[in-house]
Amino acid sequence: MLRRFLSDKRGNYMLLTAASIIPIMGGLAVAVDYSEMSRQRQLTINALDAAGVATARRLVEGADNQELVAYAQDFFEANLGGVDPSDAQLHVTLPTVTGGGTTVKLSADLTYRPYFLPTFNALIGKNGGTTASFSAQIEVQLKNTLEVALVLDNSGSMDYTGSGSGKKRMTLLKDAAKQLVATLAQQASQMKQMVKPVQFAVVPFAASVNVGPQYATAAWMDTDGRSPIHHENFDWDTMNQAKASANGNRYVQSISGVYYKKGTGWGTAENQKITRFSLYDDLLRQTGTQTVRVGSSWVTQPVYGPYASWQGCVEARPYPYNTSDAAPTSSTPATLFVPMFAPDEVGNVWTDQGDSKKTIKTFGASNSWWDDQTVSTSTSTSDQYARQRSMVKYFTPAPQGKVSVAGSGEGPNSSCTTTAITPLTDVTVSEGLTKVNAAIDAMSPNGATNVPEGIAWGWRTVSNAAPFSEGRPETEKGNDKVLIVLTDGENTYYTPSSLGYSDPAGDKSTYSAYGYARVTQSGGSYTRLFMGTGSGVSKSDYSNDNYSAALNDQMAQVCTNAKANHLIVMTVGLDLSSTDTQQKKQIAGLKDCASDSRFRKDTADPSKPAKLFWNTTGGNLSQTFKEIADELSNLRIVS
Repeated sequence: MLRRFLSDKRGNYMLLTAASIIPIMGGLAVAVDYSEMSRQRQLTINALDAAGVATARRLVEGADNQELVAYAQDFFEANLGGVDPSDAQLHVTLPTVTGGGTTVKLSADLTYRPYFLPTFNALIGKNGGTTASFSAQIEVQLKNTLEVALVLDNSGSMDYTGSGSGKKRMTLLKDAAKQLVATLAQQASQMKQMVKPVQFAVVPFAASVNVGPQYATAAWMDTDGRSPIHHENFDWDTMNQAKASANGNRYVQSISGVYYKKGTGWGTAENQKITRFSLYDDLLRQTGTQTVRVGSSWVTQPVYGPYASWQGCVEARPYPYNTSDAAPTSSTPATLFVPMFAPDEVGNVWTDQGDSKKTIKTFGASNSWWDDQTVSTSTSTSDQYARQRSMVKYFTPAPQGKVSVAGSGEGPNSSCTTTAITPLTDVTVSEGLTKVNAAIDAMSPNGATNVPEGIAWGWRTVSNAAPFSEGRPETEKGNDKVLIVLTDGENTYYTPSSLGYSDPAGDKSTYSAYGYARVTQSGGSYTRLFMGTGSGVSKSDYSNDNYSAALNDQMAQVCTNAKANHLIVMTVGLDLSSTDTQQKKQIAGLKDCASDSRFRKDTADPSKPAKLFWNTTGGNLSQTFKEIADELSNLRIVS
């Protein structure tokens, strides 16, 4: 019997099952606890990530440290899911003046309480092991700096009432722009550890851009007159050496590409350079007389005063430099900036009647501001073009009472209608904020619309190189350079007839940043306005629509170049209508010009990023600029 009992195997399964139940249950316990612990761990990491980004955004919005810590804790707990908040401890480290760097640091300690591990440990006689813990952390880097150029349309149409608002477009723009600056300035004031965290430049544009008359002697200006466009409207052969005696023993000579005054008739000015700058100084008008003693006699002499001074506007550089931030250098004269000087266009033609003159023809030119000094009866286009280019007239003072001092945007400053650029300025200090707001308030609507010149100069203001070098180096990490471009109309360049003027000299356009459409570059066959443009621009069509097409092409090129150099371009069309042919093209051009958002998706196609383009109305402009402020706030965070 004993032998049979010992050889009976029918109960072995139960014995084996009993023997293995402990490790099996232990394995199940470990699996369940491991799975749950992994789940809670991931939930905690997700909550930590969300809290880190949210806290960083609240910081750049201006919350103080106490608010930030409370906000981080609430956001963390709200996103823990199935994790008991009492088991997860959050730690917040904020940037300070003395430490903390440019990051927001969040860490969390999670205590996990296993369901089965304590019982399993008791079964196998093991002590402890009633909890498990782990830690995680996140570090959100804050953008160090933001450099923004406000490239704002100051053309005459900005004086129109904005749709849906009852206010002038310019008034709406000023209010919205100042609110944008205030918002970013307030956010930036919290970034205590940063130097100049947010800077703004203001670039008003119309037919041209005003860099400021204080830069007349800057190294990046064409102070020697070497640029290929500097003398394109001047015929210095009218004052060559052969004509010196007829011009009071004065003549002009070119030496190594620079023009000089020669002859004793210049007096103390002999051997001085002649440039557009010096022409402003040479334009004199008689303001009265004075009696002086000469030897033993008293002699009445005329007293002269200035007619005009350079107000600060410059012409567009010849292609390709008009669409780039290429450094101005004397070794490449075309890169230098040339002051605008609108030539005196033809006025009256006279007949000589001895001591008097009789007007036989009055031309309706758009900008006749000086005496042509001619008695010719010819009215041919070639003769009037010669009269316009003649240089003798600029060195003959205007008689007393003939002309008054030229006003803003008048005479040789024609088409210079905007206030000067305000370079990058730190708006986190009160003086800087006041300066930028004053620049915005000083804007006034007048003139045509040249968006590509505005964009090019906006780019130059945020650049680290001349002409404006206040921007941080392009290689500096943690810095964004942004252009905000607003216009309320299509690009315009005008024929004289479209503005109600005649064109006696055959200029084919009024004078503006690209000079006259008639003038071709040396070695070229068409006007500077058409240089570098594609097949969509006719090189022989001198009409307003084709001029707009040329400017649209230039705008596309400067936008492409700016984005290729890592600038963020935001564009705003104000009251532009898709039913107007030219404005519809401008809408398309502004949208193409805009960069892609880093944060928002296209509502029509979520697989693509949204364009940083807003087609808005006067009534919605303030909200549009708030959306731009939100976009700029997001740029302050990297995560």
